[in-house]
Amino acid sequence: MRDGILVLYKPQNWTSSDCVAVCRRALGVKGVKKVGHGGTLDPMATGVLPVFVGQATRIMEYTELDSKTYVCAAKLGVTTDTLDIWGQVLEEQPWEQIQQEKGIAKADILEAIASFQGEIEQIPPKYSAVRVDGKRLYDYAYKGKEIDFEIKPRKAFVDRISVIDVDMETGQFAFEIECSKGTYVRTICSDIGARLGCGCTMTALERTAVGPIHIEQAKVSAEDVKTMDGAELEQMLLPVDEVLVHFGRITMPSERADYFRKGNSIWMTQVTVEEETDPEVAGLQNARGRDYAFIYKVYEAETGEFLGTGYIDNETGRLKADKVLI
Repeated sequence: MRDGILVLYKPQNWTSSDCVAVCRRALGVKGVKKVGHGGTLDPMATGVLPVFVGQATRIMEYTELDSKTYVCAAKLGVTTDTLDIWGQVLEEQPWEQIQQEKGIAKADILEAIASFQGEIEQIPPKYSAVRVDGKRLYDYAYKGKEIDFEIKPRKAFVDRISVIDVDMETGQFAFEIECSKGTYVRTICSDIGARLGCGCTMTALERTAVGPIHIEQAKVSAEDVKTMDGAELEQMLLPVDEVLVHFGRITMPSERADYFRKGNSIWMTQVTVEEETDPEVAGLQNARGRDYAFIYKVYEAETGEFLGTGYIDNETGRLKADKVLI
C-alpha cells in the first residue's frame, strides 16, 4: 500500500473524524495504520477534506502554511449561540423591520464585508475546538457549563474576500474568502452583523480549496468510501509531496540518499538546490523551532524518489533531516 493523500468531499452531518474513521476501516485491510485529516470542518460545513494516508501523515503539520478558500452564505437579523443557523436562535428580527429602523443599504453591506480583508483579530466561538485548560471549548458548551474565563482573541489573515451576491429583499448575502489556518468564517459573519448593528448568522459553508488542493479533485465523498475497498482508494491517492508547494527542491545522489534516509545530515556541497523555498514563509517556524524558509523537499537524483524534507543548517553547512519517509 503506497502512501498519499485522498481528497474527500465532506457532506453535512459528518465530522472530519467520521471521515477519517471510514477511511481507516477501508484502508485497514491494506495494512494502513495511520490516517489523519488536514483541517477540521464543522458538521454543518461541506467541501474539500484532504485525508493523509500512511507516512503522508508525517507531513500534515506543513499544511498550516496553506490558505483555505470557502464559499459562505449568511443572513442578517439573526444571532445564534453557535454563530450558524444550526444553533439555538438567541435573537431574530425581520429584515423589513431592520430596514425601516436602520436603513441599511447594499453599499453598507459591501463595505462591512470588505473591511475583513487583511489581518484581523477574532474571539473563537464557544462552540469551537480551541483548547482551554486542556479541554476543547465545545466540551464546555455542549455540557452546558458556564464559561467563566476570558477567551482571548486570536490573529488571522484574510488574503481575499469577495462578494458573490447580496439579496436586499431578504437580507441574505454570499461571499468567497481565502484565509489563513484558524480563521473562523462564522465569526466573520457574526462580526459583519455587529458592524451593521443588526446581528448575522452563517447559513451555509463550503470549503473549495486547501492550499493547492481544489474542489475539482474531491471526486469521492465520505459516503462513497463506505462502499469502496482499499485498492480503489489507493488508486485515488495524490503523491505525498504534491501539497508541499511552499518548499524548494533539493536533490542528492543515491549513495547520499541512503544516508539521509537514516536521519543523517549531508554536506551542502554534496547536494543540488534546484529550486528555492518561497520567501513568504520566512519567519514562520514548525513545531521543532525550525524556520520554514530553510526547509526543502528532498529527492534522490537518479530516481526522482521523494525522500522527505530537510532543513539547511547554515552554521554547519549541512542539510539535516526534518521529516524522512522510510
